[in-house]
Amino acid sequence: MSRAPDDRPAPPARPVLDRGWRRSQTATRVAFGIIVVFVLAQAAWWVMFEFRSIDERTRDTTASWARDVATANAWYGSAAAGPDADAVVAELQDRYPHLAFDADANRFELDTADRRAFLDEQSRRKRMLAFEGPTFAVVVLSMLMLIATSLRAERDLKQRQQNFLSAVTHEFKTPISTLRLLVQTARMRTLPAAKQQDYLARMESELDRLERTSDQVLASARLEASREPPTLEAHDLNRLVQAVVGRMRAGLEARGATLSVTYCAAPLPVSVDPSAFDMILGNLLDNAVKYSPGLDKPVRLSLGQRGDLIETHVDDEGVGLAPGDEERIFDRFYRAGDELRRESPGVGLGLHLVRSTVEAMNGWVVAGPNPTAERGARFTVVLPRRVEAVA
Repeated sequence: MSRAPDDRPAPPARPVLDRGWRRSQTATRVAFGIIVVFVLAQAAWWVMFEFRSIDERTRDTTASWARDVATANAWYGSAAAGPDADAVVAELQDRYPHLAFDADANRFELDTADRRAFLDEQSRRKRMLAFEGPTFAVVVLSMLMLIATSLRAERDLKQRQQNFLSAVTHEFKTPISTLRLLVQTARMRTLPAAKQQDYLARMESELDRLERTSDQVLASARLEASREPPTLEAHDLNRLVQAVVGRMRAGLEARGATLSVTYCAAPLPVSVDPSAFDMILGNLLDNAVKYSPGLDKPVRLSLGQRGDLIETHVDDEGVGLAPGDEERIFDRFYRAGDELRRESPGVGLGLHLVRSTVEAMNGWVVAGPNPTAERGARFTVVLPRRVEAVA
């Protein structure tokens, strides 16, 4: 006999991260670490080798010049008293052009200009190597970093897709299991009228959950496939928000939300797609309740104008955003938090649809901490003000 569904059935086991993916990530990091160490060591060894070569060449050349000076002076000394002294000097200068004859000291010495030019050339080569070595390492490491970033992005996307498949399976399986249990119980037992109404309400809630998941998946698919911008119409944002709040208030309050709305005293003319804006605000309000633990879930919705920009703020006092998640939460399939400890439903498409749809209407959306409370998050949808007033 089926049990009465007094409580929701426990959700299926949470998805476990693929160990192969973890091993692949570790192996990739180790491989890139080895490559980085090898590149740095190779560049350092090459620069040190060239420096040693330059130093050895400088020492050998200096020693060779010293021998040339000694040889020239010995040769000149043997002929200095003879009548061919001037011819010997000329012959030695031709043989050793890097030597100069000092008539006052009556001896050959190394030409200071040649010596300075040689030493300057060696210093220039050292400076060139000191620049080329680090530049080579920086270029190679930059390319490796670019490759690593691309691989990490691809791996993260693959992991988010795996999480999406697990989440969407859960989002469909749990309501279906609940509906099946409710239907089987209603068929096998005679229920009082109050119990029947309770079962019907819970069935409707699970069907709404299925519909929301299906709508998000289909909307994401349409958004990816569509190349045409949405059809924008002139509307007063106050009226649009009032319509969305009127439709959603009962459902949000049934989930524990305390919704307060602050409208703008002046009209807020915007160019939007009404159904798209309905989806945007609906997702933000749903998230505000979803990520607010406890029985009391205060949610504040406020409208305002800043210059030629019209802003819609959705504030909650929930778990807030982790550092670095302000941008990532808008990525497709991304869900904040640890997938192994996830408690909130969802498939990681809602905020991606919000951002993509807002941008298609020439606006943008930002996320950050709630400035009106000690905890929580604020999502702000910014739309350009329509030049012509709405009739």
